[in-house]
Amino acid sequence: QVQLVESGGGLVQFGGSLRLSCAASGFTSDYYGIGWFRQAPGKEREGVSCINNSDDTYYTDSAKGRFTISRGNAKNMVYLQMDSLKPEDTAVYYCAAGLYYSGGYYYTCPYDYGDWGQGTQVTVSS
Repeated sequence: QVQLVESGGGLVQFGGSLRLSCAASGFTSDYYGIGWFRQAPGKEREGVSCINNSDDTYYTDSAKGRFTISRGNAKNMVYLQMDSLKPEDTAVYYCAAGLYYSGGYYYTCPYDYGDWGQGTQVTVSS
């Protein structure tokens, strides 16, 4: 059973930085990738970034140039370094896992996220 635990959220001022961590366990395949998502109050959940086991990465436009996703030396850790934070980055951030290989094709991000963490709150004050 895949388990994902996020940490590292908190309150930070405009322009500050935070590093979120996602500790993953229970994978039964080598082709699991990790994605970060966020959901602000009253808004739909949106993707932020993802990384696969080949260290291919993807960023949405809101994250490009400010956020960096990476894996730890222990491959079960994935980090999201968030710099130049803005009030509009305020949200609950979730990490999620899924397979990125199917039918002979490798995707950058998982094609289906079946496992989710409980989320960590990030609040950016203006």
